[in-house]
Amino acid sequence: MLDDITQAVLAREEVARYLRGGHGQSAVQARERVHAYLDELRTTQRYPFYRALKHPLYPILRKIERHVEHIDVPRAATRASRVIYASNHKSHTDYLVEPLVLDDNGVRPPLIAAGINLFGGPLGLLHRHVTGAVPIRRNTKDPAYLITLKAYVAELLREHDLLFYLEGGRSYSGELKPPKTGLIHAAMQADRANLVIIPTAIAYDLVLEDRALARQGVKRRQRAFTRELAEMVGLAVGYRSRAWVTFGTPIRMDALDPESRRAVLDLAHHTRHEIGKLYKVLPTALVAAAMQPSITKRDLEARVEGLLDTLRAAGANLGVDRSREAVDEGLDLLKGRHVIAFERGRYRVRERSVLRYYARTISHLISPSPNQTC
Repeated sequence: MLDDITQAVLAREEVARYLRGGHGQSAVQARERVHAYLDELRTTQRYPFYRALKHPLYPILRKIERHVEHIDVPRAATRASRVIYASNHKSHTDYLVEPLVLDDNGVRPPLIAAGINLFGGPLGLLHRHVTGAVPIRRNTKDPAYLITLKAYVAELLREHDLLFYLEGGRSYSGELKPPKTGLIHAAMQADRANLVIIPTAIAYDLVLEDRALARQGVKRRQRAFTRELAEMVGLAVGYRSRAWVTFGTPIRMDALDPESRRAVLDLAHHTRHEIGKLYKVLPTALVAAAMQPSITKRDLEARVEGLLDTLRAAGANLGVDRSREAVDEGLDLLKGRHVIAFERGRYRVRERSVLRYYARTISHLISPSPNQTC
């Protein structure tokens, strides 16, 4: 017996067309591939167990102080619409922080589109049977997978809200990456009149994996999540941070043509632009962007003041408004992270790659690309 969502996916026109064969395979082979991918994608969220996860995860969560802005937006939207949260992606802790911010405020957490590398071992069982995470194969060009994924997501949105990361994976350089269009396109194919995207931005004073990410700069290969998790445990020694989650104005999708590639791209770039404006500008980013190899505190304050003027003009979401306050807080955090050191009356850079990582987190607000001004 096929479950309801499987039957609905198989009945969709684009899937039925693929199942008739082609692409160098028979109809039987096409059906086997689609069913295999459906088995991989299938997920269940058990909400009472989900809430209970806070307790075993407390050793991690207590290190991150959660803050939220404009929570009234998802509260209202989930009462009137089916909601897609499109977020930037900074850290593996995003999967914990963003849904719990919603739960803390009485908004049921959505299903989460997460990289398939997170689904190995006991953690994979937790994602698949408790948190309601959907495993995503990034960068695959297999037509059977892409057709099945888009149809599955479109059908999920009939019954569930969804959180996905517009950049795909985490940003290894720190900057806001170009948007991926696959899940945007899938959402447009859901054909729901009350479907909206809520741009969502997450920012940290300090990102748990900052050194690991900055050391690579770009993602060269997918590492096993167990290795990344072990690395994160080591990086968590002495780690504490604030996380800011900011929700933006819902973007309606009912008038958009899912068959228009231009409409898909425009929606993706517009959503990215909105996320960029929502991104909380915190002291670590300001100090990193203004820092020089060696500088006095007075000169650093002057440079931060000029940076704040630029950001105010850009309409940035400032977490601090005074240069002295920004410098005091940013220096304390970056010194504690051993990124900056104070020697003979001057501040000097110790971890250049990590400092650049934090500086790039606000580069989209200082020197926006053409696509960011849409």
